[in-house]
Amino acid sequence: MTTTDPSPAATARPSLRLARERFLSGRPLPRGVPEDVVAAWRRARFFGVPHDLAEPATRPPLAAEPALLGAARPVLDRIVPALGADGALLVLTDERLRVLWTAGSVPGFGAYPVLSEQEVGNNSAALAVRVRSRAEVHGPEHFLDRWQDVSAVSVPVLGPESGQVLGTVSVVTRLCTAGAPHPQAAFAEATVAAIETELRVRAGWDERVLLDAYVRASRGPDRAVAALDGRNRLVSEAAQRLLTPEVLGVLERTAAGARDTDVTGFAELPEGAGCTARVTPVRQDGRTIGIVAALEPLDDPAPKASASVSSPPVTLTGSSVPWRHTVGHAVELARSREPLLLTGERGTGKSALARELFGPGPVQVADAARDTGLDQALPAWRSGRPLLLRHAERLAQPGVAALNSLLDQHPDIRLLVTYTPGAPAGPCLQRLLDKLSARSVTLPPLRERAEDIRELLPALTPRPAPGQPPLTWTLDALHALERYPWPGNVTELAHVVRALAEHRRVSGPVRRAELPDAVREGPAARPLSPMEHAERAAILEALRRHGGNKARAAAALGIGRATLYRKLRGYRR
Repeated sequence: MTTTDPSPAATARPSLRLARERFLSGRPLPRGVPEDVVAAWRRARFFGVPHDLAEPATRPPLAAEPALLGAARPVLDRIVPALGADGALLVLTDERLRVLWTAGSVPGFGAYPVLSEQEVGNNSAALAVRVRSRAEVHGPEHFLDRWQDVSAVSVPVLGPESGQVLGTVSVVTRLCTAGAPHPQAAFAEATVAAIETELRVRAGWDERVLLDAYVRASRGPDRAVAALDGRNRLVSEAAQRLLTPEVLGVLERTAAGARDTDVTGFAELPEGAGCTARVTPVRQDGRTIGIVAALEPLDDPAPKASASVSSPPVTLTGSSVPWRHTVGHAVELARSREPLLLTGERGTGKSALARELFGPGPVQVADAARDTGLDQALPAWRSGRPLLLRHAERLAQPGVAALNSLLDQHPDIRLLVTYTPGAPAGPCLQRLLDKLSARSVTLPPLRERAEDIRELLPALTPRPAPGQPPLTWTLDALHALERYPWPGNVTELAHVVRALAEHRRVSGPVRRAELPDAVREGPAARPLSPMEHAERAAILEALRRHGGNKARAAAALGIGRATLYRKLRGYRR
């Protein structure tokens, strides 16, 4: 049902009509019906969509003009005459497939207010949102009776910085006899490219409006003011002295939520913040684009707790269910003096957790990565001192024998062993692991507790120099960090955070464009061919050379900007 392959309706439309009739009557389907079409019909039936769904009498009005419609309207008004008068309908929806705008008409299509599969069954707009690329649905591929003689092509509208789906543009016509590609496919893609360009321009306008609001609010001696919109942050010198990472986090979340709710008034800051923050929304063309926060120090602020009390060690940071369960289980087992085995991928924090479990006091560390036979570590061990054995997977047979001997001679030793699974263990090491497995804890990889990343960032960030604001992050950057699989886990995240804190030369929160290429672009959702890998690398290099400007990168590569966008979308499928 997409443009990468001929539409099933184009090559087998008569048989599809018959198959749909048999599906609706509950009879067995003929052979050769495409599985994706049958799956779409089944979803419609599961959602309870009636195949003879009637057209609603009226479409409910919009409460307020969405930002997408405001940016798209000038483009749509310009291109509507290009539709012609031969029975075509242009439809704009938001990301939830609510119809925002239509022009033209197609007999029998109907004025449905929502085009989600839950409401109207299979259609090109819902498919485009799902696959994040151009999609087509023809005739009997639709579930509704009234759409059996129409064809539609839809293209998703992506955010200029976030890359998230903001809505769709669809062109609906009478049933295409030639099948895919739809005759209006290029028209739909050009319309989306123009809308995305308008969105980028308006993003620049919003930044100027935020700057103007900040300048007005910060006039006067020693005014503590911060202006934020989720991507940018402007902070006066007086505000830098009052802001803490916790207060900044509250203001960033307030700015992100200001688009949907009224945030006027005092923000609810954490206990011990030492200041108040009065929030005023910043509006542009009737919509909220950010906030200005006026900070006032408290006359008698509560004393701040020391860093060791106010925030847990990095090792214990995280409130996700997998992490809290793991730490709780490890703490429970560590109360006994019997050996404990900590396993997990590299960088998950096994050694750091072991040190926390031992508590204060000296700990003897034996590293099998440097001393495979434990010839140096065990002779130096002092009786009664806790022993941490790192990288047990690197133990040679003499090291395993020496450790078994130590356990036999000192059964009450406080021993914690860290082990990273990988290559198959030898028979001696495997027997040792089997012996320790009764008291073992497996640390979850960071990709399985991505919700902890926002808590880890302040703990991993080096303390800023005096007079410098702490490192903060835009929502786009946070989303990229949370989507990346982190093969190196917390250790890899710490390297990224420290590199940014030490080497960045710009002010404001960290943007997605500042992240390393692999983190910024995210993992490919499907395996890429060698040609696609080379093509993707060339595109990323061109974007880096031209500061992320896609038009210049496309020109340098000798391709059209629409082609560049299409290829980038294809890599994310």
